[in-house]
Amino acid sequence: MVKNNGATIPFEKSGGKIKDYIDWMAVKKKINNDGDLPIRYHEKEIWLCSVGENVGFEEDGKGTSFVRPVLILKIYSSMFCHIIPLSTVNKCGKYYYNFNYTKDKQSVALLSQLRPIDTRRLKRKVGAISDADYNKIRESLRILLEL
Repeated sequence: MVKNNGATIPFEKSGGKIKDYIDWMAVKKKINNDGDLPIRYHEKEIWLCSVGENVGFEEDGKGTSFVRPVLILKIYSSMFCHIIPLSTVNKCGKYYYNFNYTKDKQSVALLSQLRPIDTRRLKRKVGAISDADYNKIRESLRILLEL
């Protein structure tokens, strides 16, 4: 339990890390009220995204803006898309897809973490994935989700 302005607020423990929901809520409020839509974004691009402080084993962002790189998988409008969070920790299995989007940048698409977002969470473009890797990720998701 943590005191915040006189109120006692529980923090969830997950994986040995105390979750910082209070700071995330302030960032989330700012994104919702003041966030700008990205000028242009496209499928196959990699963006830094404020994914937040999440529950349990859902992938969290890092730093004061709670960001992590994500792959833009599917665009529905200028304000809504599906993303896949990325990691630099090498993982294997049907829930992961390993790729490089630059010569020295090993990344892992966390396929089971596929989620929709409001595009006000997108901060800046940091790269793009090849057509071949994008198509393999889509096929891996079809198999994983049994579509």
